[in-house]
Amino acid sequence: MTIRQRIAVLGAGQIGAIVAGMLAEQGHDVTLADAAQTRLAQMAGRRFATEAVDAADLAALRAFLKDRDIVVSACPYFLNKGIATVAAETGTHYFDLTEDVATTAYIKELGETADVALVPQCGLAPGFICILGADMAARFDSVRTIKMRVGALPLYPTNALRYNVTWSVDGLINEYCNPCEIVFDGQPTLVPALEGIESVMIDGVAYEAFNTSGGLGTLTETLAGKVRNMSYKTLRYPGHAEIMKLLLRDLDLADDRETMRRILGHSAPFTHKDVVVIFVTGVGERKGRLEEESIVLRYDGSETLGAIQLTTAAGCVAMIELFLGGTLPQKGFVRQEDAALADFLATRAGARLTGEARGADASGLRPAVTLRDAA
Repeated sequence: MTIRQRIAVLGAGQIGAIVAGMLAEQGHDVTLADAAQTRLAQMAGRRFATEAVDAADLAALRAFLKDRDIVVSACPYFLNKGIATVAAETGTHYFDLTEDVATTAYIKELGETADVALVPQCGLAPGFICILGADMAARFDSVRTIKMRVGALPLYPTNALRYNVTWSVDGLINEYCNPCEIVFDGQPTLVPALEGIESVMIDGVAYEAFNTSGGLGTLTETLAGKVRNMSYKTLRYPGHAEIMKLLLRDLDLADDRETMRRILGHSAPFTHKDVVVIFVTGVGERKGRLEEESIVLRYDGSETLGAIQLTTAAGCVAMIELFLGGTLPQKGFVRQEDAALADFLATRAGARLTGEARGADASGLRPAVTLRDAA
């Protein structure tokens, strides 16, 4: 039986409130904190407490975390270095949802001397997708290719972008602008975001897939020397990448992210009517024969809970469950792929991600999909 923990969740946005609710349902003493009183006022009547805290004010954050066992950052990525530093100082185990490569590198270095666990990149991608990718690689005697594709999309696209913002606007812009890690011919390398466009057909729906930053998490390091080619790409409806390249490159809005934020906020409003599609395929040798395996998962949003909210929050809470159960390292830097897929899916939160699997194998996940290069 898990001991009741004092848990702080920072950021009362689309994901943070769901994480706080899931943790409170598991019996923990949860406080959701945000700098915006208006957001906290919307949380009245929930199972968790609320408190006004500005995560950018490190002195206030230090006072808030001094008596907390765990902190979960659902804040924009650029606040997480400070939050992780304060967590290490106050002896508070740290989890976050960041996709930012530089932030993760900082937290990894911090973890070399920390007496607490530092667990960045929880959620969907990175997060759950990294656990799936590592499990896929382990199915082969030698691995030729691992491809990971994830899309968080509106169920009914109605604008020119064919997209609605369903999570952090800052995180979205960040992954569209920064270099992307892949493994090519056995060597880790960087490629530009929004490039490498592929056409993908899943269950009769056409998508495009293209490079975005951060989705592989730490897999390039974990699988170094074990995989010949590995990549992560984001799934969108066809035409999205070209419009984003026009905005970010041709109009130079990559250097004016505040304007880009306003454009997305005006043109791609939040929706609960969303869908998350996950595709992982692996090619490798097994018992002397070249074989391919694939996983496809789909999650649909509801009126009360979006698909991206479910998958991201469940992925994060599952890692907290595994940590509290003692199956993850108890201090220092912790990778997502330190969690075995079977253990992850056996948690209360992780089990919520198995219900949409089709054509399940022994792991619970193994349908098929086809992918072809646009070129």
